[in-house]
Amino acid sequence: MDAAALRAEFPVFEQLAYLNAGTCGPLPAAGAEAASGVLARAVEEGRRQPYFAALLESRERLRNAYAELLGAAAGDVALTTCTSEGIVRVLAALDLGSGDEVLSSDEEHPGLQGPLAAARAQRAVAIRVVPFGEIADAVGPATKLVACSHVSWLSGRVVPALSAIADVPVLLDGAQGIGAVPTDVATLGCAFYAGSGQKWLCGPVGSGMLWVSPQWSERLPASGPTYVNLADPGAGLDAVPHVGAARHDASAQGLETIAAAAAALGVLGGAGWDAVHDRAATLAGELADALAGRGREVAPRDRTTLVSWQDADPAATRVTLAEAGVIVRDLPGTGLLRASVGAWNDASDIERLLCALP
Repeated sequence: MDAAALRAEFPVFEQLAYLNAGTCGPLPAAGAEAASGVLARAVEEGRRQPYFAALLESRERLRNAYAELLGAAAGDVALTTCTSEGIVRVLAALDLGSGDEVLSSDEEHPGLQGPLAAARAQRAVAIRVVPFGEIADAVGPATKLVACSHVSWLSGRVVPALSAIADVPVLLDGAQGIGAVPTDVATLGCAFYAGSGQKWLCGPVGSGMLWVSPQWSERLPASGPTYVNLADPGAGLDAVPHVGAARHDASAQGLETIAAAAAALGVLGGAGWDAVHDRAATLAGELADALAGRGREVAPRDRTTLVSWQDADPAATRVTLAEAGVIVRDLPGTGLLRASVGAWNDASDIERLLCALP
């Protein structure tokens, strides 16, 4: 892997030590060029039939690219706008009601907590929260769904193996998983995997995916299907949703979004995904060790791309670091600062962060 060549694809590093892919990944120049090219043609030619033909073709190429990253069949992958949309679509389609329990963890992102709270308020679903590391052993007789993160957004820990939970479906929030760590849905033991395109895949905001296990494909009805979800939209009220995960596709995504997402995947895939994953995890481990060596309390973590540590005033320190050209984020209510380390980073970013810390 040519690490310098990969880094050069991201102009942001000419100015900043960007360590915030857990929120939004750095946008490669190729992604911006792909989107601007689509928009320029739309301005000149109008968004007529060729635009929509290209949109349909590009959607399928992106679906295939996401499926390859997940180790899945393309027909089992829906195109969404973000991780949370996939989560919402699954929760809305499942037949959960009063007395049904959803098991979740104490390290979940609001993107999962919000939909779970809505299910509790609107459908009287019971939500039981257990420590992240204990979720695999906490399934009980009333549990109808396990909903938790693949990789904790707070600590960078990986969820314990869930494959032994045979009788209860698992919905994984993959926002900090896909693109960041090797992801194979067949070995994760989940029924549903919702992921983001704008984080570790460096695509535009408004891109993402949802994988639905083949065993659940026909058991998860489309919630609110629109034009793109219908096999034959011209059939009117007799129209039925597509077979497979396409029935869960986002209702509207522009060609410019799809083009930028595909271009970003091309940049990362061109570097080699195994190398991308290994370099990111190695650099993150080096940062964690350096922080601990300087007396910082680093949150327990696994071999992932996230490094969180305790700080007396995380919000103020984030601002101080930004003024020094180092971009991280604070995690409200936790006392933690978090750096998201990607294969596009290098030792200079880590040193810049360490030197700028108050």
